[in-house]
Amino acid sequence: MSGAPAPQGAASAGAALEGRRLLVTGGAGFIGRHVVRALRACGARVRVIDLLSGSDPTVDLIQGDLVEPEVRAAALEGGCDGVVHLAAVTSVLRSLEQPELTFRTNVRATHGLLEDARRAGASALVFASTNAVCGLAETLPITEATQLRPLTPYGATKAAGEMLMWAYTSSYGLRCSHLRLTNVYGPGMQAKDSIVARLMRCVRLGSTFEIYGDGAQVRDYVHAHDVVDAVLLALADERWHGPVVIGSGRSLSVLEVIEQVRAVTGAELAVRHGPPKAGEMPAVVVDNSHARALGWRPRYDFATGVTGVWEEWRSLDLELAKPLAGGAGLADAQGGKAGVRSTDGW
Repeated sequence: MSGAPAPQGAASAGAALEGRRLLVTGGAGFIGRHVVRALRACGARVRVIDLLSGSDPTVDLIQGDLVEPEVRAAALEGGCDGVVHLAAVTSVLRSLEQPELTFRTNVRATHGLLEDARRAGASALVFASTNAVCGLAETLPITEATQLRPLTPYGATKAAGEMLMWAYTSSYGLRCSHLRLTNVYGPGMQAKDSIVARLMRCVRLGSTFEIYGDGAQVRDYVHAHDVVDAVLLALADERWHGPVVIGSGRSLSVLEVIEQVRAVTGAELAVRHGPPKAGEMPAVVVDNSHARALGWRPRYDFATGVTGVWEEWRSLDLELAKPLAGGAGLADAQGGKAGVRSTDGW
């Protein structure tokens, strides 16, 4: 499996989005930038909410905190056909340190967005959820039917978001798709603090990579471009609703990921072992057959995907590779003040 062309379903879904008014929360973040670029290429009329200013001045941006009603009102002015909801506290460790902030951003803001979006006329909402809602699954692989038993405030708030979306689909007809993403990687992740970005940073700096625990814990890694395909399908295809597991379908241990990065970069990459982190799941193994039945398939295997990531990092100005705290569209602990900037309207 390699970086093959988008599956037929994703291509036709993109064509169906032409002219639609679509709001992307967290659209200046890692996944958000890929989504915004793809939606604009489809001819959609895209608006973004994010605390970050973004780097593309042609993007219609409402800069501010999603939890603030006036920010949502500005973003939804003129009506809306669909929403891609990416803004969140995405760090498990930060959620343990700041559970109230995590609830505020991941639950309170999500409820406000659902209410305002349905009043603005949105018919579809795509939510970036996570398989962390399942916690320590009793059986593997994880499927859409796996019981929700989150281990951390991060997982619990994502599960709460899914429950709100079930209610809004049932009560108001707002079709919500909960994409349960595995570990997302790909180009443009310089500000991330996930394992692939950390490894790339260590290779470039010649520093030592810390493995939490023994390194035998396994994860599924899905490429950002494959996530974009799922978002396009979920926006356009009426069959997409409720939870859909989005992952490559092949899990790797931390030690295997390190060896793959060594093979791609040619670096020796020194490592040391540290204590395991609280709330970390020992194994994430997913079954993506439901997503495949809905017309999605992953185009990138890990070797191909991480080779592309290294091509970007090998010549990167490391001043641009400092990780940001927490997540996309994330306010500080005091809540932050909403600033609004819009470039060109719907």
